[in-house]
Amino acid sequence: MDSRDWNKFLLPYAQAVEELKVKFKTLRAELKSREGYSPIEFVTGRIKRISSILDKAKKLNVPMDQLETGIEDIAGIRIMCQFEGDIDRMAELIKQREDMKLVYCKDYITHKKESGYRSFHIIVEYPVQTALGMKKVLAEIQIRTLAMNFWATIEHSLNYKYKGALPPDVTKRLSKAAEAAYLLDKEMSSIREEIMESQKLFEDKSNVVSKVLNDIQQLYFYHRVREAVTYQLRFNELWEQEDIWSLKQLSLSIEEAIIRAKRESR
Repeated sequence: MDSRDWNKFLLPYAQAVEELKVKFKTLRAELKSREGYSPIEFVTGRIKRISSILDKAKKLNVPMDQLETGIEDIAGIRIMCQFEGDIDRMAELIKQREDMKLVYCKDYITHKKESGYRSFHIIVEYPVQTALGMKKVLAEIQIRTLAMNFWATIEHSLNYKYKGALPPDVTKRLSKAAEAAYLLDKEMSSIREEIMESQKLFEDKSNVVSKVLNDIQQLYFYHRVREAVTYQLRFNELWEQEDIWSLKQLSLSIEEAIIRAKRESR
């Protein structure tokens, strides 16, 4: 058994995961702001367990003094997308980045694994600034749809339970489930525009409601109690009617009332 200090060994990998999560979440927000849509649904990250590192090193015949180059997924980032088409866009965005170096890609979507596993993997070399100076670590970025992720999570759990030797009936059912997940992705892609339009309507409604209620609170701040109460009652009425167009007009009226209140408070 290796006698290294594992906590210290894993520190730069933990730092890489946290930094990459922040960067991709920031990218998601920027794309939504600039384009109204982001291929990133959500981002997760993890450090490989010590036991898993040792198991993989044994399986791949990687010496203990070569773990940093021999095990490429000690630091792992997972990017979930709504649609299969988003995966290609996300992969291109990563390839264009200058804050990490592309090592290579593994396309398990075009060329799925025998088990049915589908995902797009990118191995990158990422520089982290540690107390001892800059250190480059390898990290694996997995890009997949929500359906692919659901299937992969179940498969991983079953492989752990059966120690990688799945019973034939379980293997067969998993394979069928993988194809069902693939067909689901294809079906969702075929109605992508309708889905995105519905999501946009929901987001617009949420934003208008939040703005109206926050602006009403601003009127209370400026002691415009009567106006605030009047607008609140009007909001309640339009909310019951689900009249989004009128809610947007109400929002404009409240904005004007706030401008008047600010002007008169000077």
